[in-house]
Amino acid sequence: MDVLIHLFVGLHIVGIAALLGGFLTQMKAMGRGTARFVPAMLHGALTMLVTGAVLVGLNQAQGHHVDNIKIGVKLALLIVILGLVYVKRDDEKADKSLFGLVGLLTTANIFIAVLWT
Repeated sequence: MDVLIHLFVGLHIVGIAALLGGFLTQMKAMGRGTARFVPAMLHGALTMLVTGAVLVGLNQAQGHHVDNIKIGVKLALLIVILGLVYVKRDDEKADKSLFGLVGLLTTANIFIAVLWT
């Protein structure tokens, strides 16, 4: 079961890398006002959602302590990110403030995962 948990942690990291990587590749375009939500951002957010839910289930099945408040905060941030990226995915240009918010929330989600113990 530990191997399965580690596999899903790896996939969760791949998801966050896709989401943050998609954001970072558009940073220069954001300065010009031509940034857009790329498919990698949507796929990364969806990967994070699915793997995160699986990780919570696997850890609870193992009897490990799961901080439900931390998971709830991370899920709330991810739902906002996913909603923004999904709704605006077909727009030719993303509003700077919404695009920046996605980057901020993504970074906050990473720091919550790492620092909240």
